[in-house]
Amino acid sequence: MSKSSAGNVEQSRCLSVLSQAPTSEVKQFADSLIPELGQIEVLQNRTGLAMLPMQDPVQGTTFYLGEVLLAEAHVSLVDHRVEGYAACLGRDVEHALAIALVDAANAAELAQEAIADFVTAQAARLEATDAHLLRQVEATRVEMETFEWQL
Repeated sequence: MSKSSAGNVEQSRCLSVLSQAPTSEVKQFADSLIPELGQIEVLQNRTGLAMLPMQDPVQGTTFYLGEVLLAEAHVSLVDHRVEGYAACLGRDVEHALAIALVDAANAAELAQEAIADFVTAQAARLEATDAHLLRQVEATRVEMETFEWQL
């Protein structure tokens, strides 16, 4: 797992992995961190819509595919004077809140090893799942021969 110069797990990688990881596992992990976090203030915990940007593969221009439902959370660790933020697809605000707590713990440099280990394990699991899916898709590939008719 890559780390920033401050020693904590790289935020973008951490948030990306946790937003795709199994919700129950992320919630359970965040619950295990709560005793170390001190006073927690939930600044925002809601659902909303966001535009989904896509990039045209030919011209490279960005366009918006449509709206997606997001769960969003913003927390503050009062004792450590840091904040955490998360957004994930869907309407599970508890999942977003759990990710925001992990983000805040990471920013406060709390439970660094536990966070790095958890994110690394979840990333490996996601990569294995993706590889399995790609193998299944590859198994359905059909190769066809085409003939050119000449009259």
